[in-house]
Amino acid sequence: MKKYLSTLFNGLIKENPTFVLMLGMCPTLAVTTSAINGIGMGLSTTAVLMMSNMFIGLLRNVIPEKVRIPAYIVIIASFVTVVDLMLQAFVPSVYDALGIYIPLIVVNCIIFGRAEAFASKNGPIVSLFDGIGMGLGFTCAITIIGLVREFLGAGTLFGIEVMTHIPGYTPAAIFIMAPGAFFVLSVLTALQNKLKAPSATNREESCDSIACGGNCASCAGSVFVKNKEVIEQAKAEAEAKKAAEKAAKAAAAKAAKEQAEAASGLPESEKTAEKEDKGE
Repeated sequence: MKKYLSTLFNGLIKENPTFVLMLGMCPTLAVTTSAINGIGMGLSTTAVLMMSNMFIGLLRNVIPEKVRIPAYIVIIASFVTVVDLMLQAFVPSVYDALGIYIPLIVVNCIIFGRAEAFASKNGPIVSLFDGIGMGLGFTCAITIIGLVREFLGAGTLFGIEVMTHIPGYTPAAIFIMAPGAFFVLSVLTALQNKLKAPSATNREESCDSIACGGNCASCAGSVFVKNKEVIEQAKAEAEAKKAAEKAAKAAAAKAAKEQAEAASGLPESEKTAEKEDKGE
């Protein structure tokens, strides 16, 4: 149970996909004109993450390596279609507000990232919890951004008028426009950096310690795990080589000492005692 809770907490706080990993920026910037839109998009993504992670975890030993990406697309697209039809049937207002961004969940890098980095290497239950944690982390993040933009740009919170009753108050409409999304995200990121909170923009580690290996020029998106494996293997080989060299030096020193003792006919300790007896 502790493992599952740790995985859940990881997606919510430690590796929040929006504020820490900086993934899924397209829907984050596009649909957060209001908090309701943020919740709708976040929960839709969470549902797809949960089910796709669980199914990929179930089928990870069945899907051939060469066709894993097309297989992931088919699985993810199936669940996105289900979510799209359910929103259209039961919550048409949210469906209309989110528009094309619901079908675009299929190519959301959060979904693919967790499928490749986690679900393909773990069982279905822990993968399900990973999907829940990442999805809720994404939901909380874009809801916060939506709240800020809605409050500053329209003077409302969850559609409830808050500031509009104040005489002379004029909402800053730019915050519910495209530039406002960048302003809000940049300010929140700057606060993270100021407070030394974990974020993809304030890492102090060297490039070879981040998941993708830091090789942005030749990155193909889904290969970041392979890059990390190569880096970890290289580190392990370097450490093993260093340990072997150290052991070889120690063995050589020991052999030289034994050879010197054999040549003199007396162990080194006895030679030292003999010199002390002679007063040397």
